[in-house]
Amino acid sequence: MADLTYVRTQEGWSYLAVILDAYARRVVGWAVGRDLATDLPRRALEMALATRRPGPGLIRHSDRGVQFASREYQAVLAAHGITPSMSRRGNCWDNAVVETFFRTLKVERVYDRRYVTREQAEQDIADYIERWYNRLRRHSTLGHLSPVMYELRNAA
Repeated sequence: MADLTYVRTQEGWSYLAVILDAYARRVVGWAVGRDLATDLPRRALEMALATRRPGPGLIRHSDRGVQFASREYQAVLAAHGITPSMSRRGNCWDNAVVETFFRTLKVERVYDRRYVTREQAEQDIADYIERWYNRLRRHSTLGHLSPVMYELRNAA
């Protein structure tokens, strides 16, 4: 699942794109940038592809943002045999898992910080995702395990 959000800094807005594995609620790809150009979610997608190396048939879901519908982004999906899925028009519930992640990130980390620079925001978000959220933060949906522990316990 994929989506974009914004984070305020004293230098201006920073934007965060994430790819979240719906099975384990793990953030498998993310990127921070100065604008909402297609390059931002594409970089997050490329990180997810490098992290997971999925076979053909994977479904990648997002809202109907222009970045996700762009030729550039769709070409990356097609090159990896990934089927695109998009939310119904005007229905935020279709992408609720990622929206919930963004709310959690902002409540647990972003709203308590004052980022002077975009770089400072990116470093803090990286720490939150890689050190805290994926590895340590427990989720009731996952039987009170972190995403990494849930994957390890349920590995085939």
